[in-house]
Amino acid sequence: MARQYFGTDGIRGRTNAGVMTAAIAMKVGQAAGTRFLRGGHRHRVVIGKDTRLSGYMLENAMVAGFTSVGMDVVLLGPMPTPAVALLTRELRADVGVMISASHNPYEDNGIKLFGPDGFKLSDEDEEAIEAMLAQELPLADSPLIGRARRIEDARGRYIHAVKGSLPDNIRLDGLKIVVDCANGAAYQVAPSAIWELGAEVIAVGVSPNGTNINHRCGSTHLDLVKETVVASGANIGIALDGDADRLIVVDEKGETVDGDQLMALIGTRLAAQGELRGGGVVATVMSNLGLERYLQGQGLDLIRTKVGDRHVLEHMKAAGFNVGGEQSGHMILLDHATTGDGTIAALQVLAALVQTGKPASELLHLFDPVPQLLKNVRFAGGKPLEDARVQAVIADAEAQLAGRGRLVIRPSGTEPVIRVMAEGDDSAEVDAVVGAICDAVAVAAAA
Repeated sequence: MARQYFGTDGIRGRTNAGVMTAAIAMKVGQAAGTRFLRGGHRHRVVIGKDTRLSGYMLENAMVAGFTSVGMDVVLLGPMPTPAVALLTRELRADVGVMISASHNPYEDNGIKLFGPDGFKLSDEDEEAIEAMLAQELPLADSPLIGRARRIEDARGRYIHAVKGSLPDNIRLDGLKIVVDCANGAAYQVAPSAIWELGAEVIAVGVSPNGTNINHRCGSTHLDLVKETVVASGANIGIALDGDADRLIVVDEKGETVDGDQLMALIGTRLAAQGELRGGGVVATVMSNLGLERYLQGQGLDLIRTKVGDRHVLEHMKAAGFNVGGEQSGHMILLDHATTGDGTIAALQVLAALVQTGKPASELLHLFDPVPQLLKNVRFAGGKPLEDARVQAVIADAEAQLAGRGRLVIRPSGTEPVIRVMAEGDDSAEVDAVVGAICDAVAVAAAA
């Protein structure tokens, strides 16, 4: 069925417009609650959020929705997405909700849903909830209306779980670490977890005011963490996004280390310890060809999926892998979490830094990326990729890169843009191919 609400990562949009209003949030609560009213026990939902101003509005609306169909609500307050997944399982809840638009600006917000196992919902569940949004749903009888309560120890529970992802003998003493929390959901827990393991922590992006989430900070705006690392003489910088499910690292020289290098490090270290399952790493079509070549040189496979951490996770679960992720920084380590967790991934990197004694610039540069260029073309409506002229330009580009590179073109699942990516050993050729396709898409979009 065609989806009106759910995209590649839940429901997302500009608040008080389109799909992201209080009325729709309440309806999503009613629909998700109805979907997971299974069995005769007292039903429960866990709700977390990031630090956006609109989180207050959407949280209250969803509480109204869930309680109206008979679900009790446990409120976590500002917490990372992976913390919601963890606590959904730990509290034996029937469903979990994260109110966040991840790396988007504060004007946007979103709703991510987790099942009782702590994993994001299946397509079947999302489609069922989507269908319910157009229906009048039965409300609970008055005595069965749900209750809501906040738990005060959520942060401590999550910090304990994060630290437990490392062996007991690993300490971070002697490391100076910059932690940029993007003024988002991890602004309290991530610096605390790393400090408790012995590191000297310089925390930035930890003063949320409702409107500064992801603003000139975090994993999508690296100037702040880079400048702080170099100015302070730190060993490494850790940059999270607004809901802390993705990670980008900055080495001691202020150079960016993306998710591909992190997957290479974590995957090969686990393989050397005999702990890598599946014979390789799962990533998306956006991961660099250099990663694929590096893993092949180590006797490991790179399995590619469609863009979106949910597709990576689905393949990992189906095929028995325990390491996967995205170039953009989602790191899924199934031995420790059911979804991407930037803080847990950061701890694996920091443990390697301690155990090897190498500087981050050496440890985290395992391969030279193949020249890769990604550009976005915004469009107002229609389907520009179906235009015959665009398809002809794409066919020419594929023929030109055949055997020497890759081309990935796709509409975004979260915003009205076409993403055009090409990579190959010749950077000039890559630039020309991407430029030609973007021009063609722009013309078709304007027609």
